[in-house]
Amino acid sequence: MQIVRTIVWVLLLFALLAFSFFNWKPVEIQLWSNLVMETKLPALVIVSFLLGLVPMWLLHRASHWRMKRRVNALEAATTKLSPPAATPTAPTSPPRSERPNEPDNPVDPVRPEPTKPA
Repeated sequence: MQIVRTIVWVLLLFALLAFSFFNWKPVEIQLWSNLVMETKLPALVIVSFLLGLVPMWLLHRASHWRMKRRVNALEAATTKLSPPAATPTAPTSPPRSERPNEPDNPVDPVRPEPTKPA
C-alpha cells in the first residue's frame, strides 16, 4: 500500500511541476479597490488549494483524534468491567449423590411410595 501512495504523490508532484512550467505567467489580483497584488499563476493556484485543504485536513485530524480517544476510553472501561476469560466456563451441576429425592430416569419419574406405619 505504501508503494501506491508513493506513486500517487510522485504523479501529483509531476503534474504540479508541469502545470507550473507551462503557466509561469504573472497575474494581477485585486484584493481591495486600491490594493493590487502581482504574483505568478502557479503560486496563486497552490495557495488557493492550500486555503481549501488545510482547514478540512485539520478538521479531519481533530475528529479522528477525538474518536480515537473515545474508543480507547470505551476499551479501557470494558476491560475494567470484565477481564477477558481464557476459556469459557460452563455451569456445572452437583454430582447425583448430592441431589436427594431425584429419580434416576428424569424422563419417566417414579417416586418411591412412602411406607405407612401399621
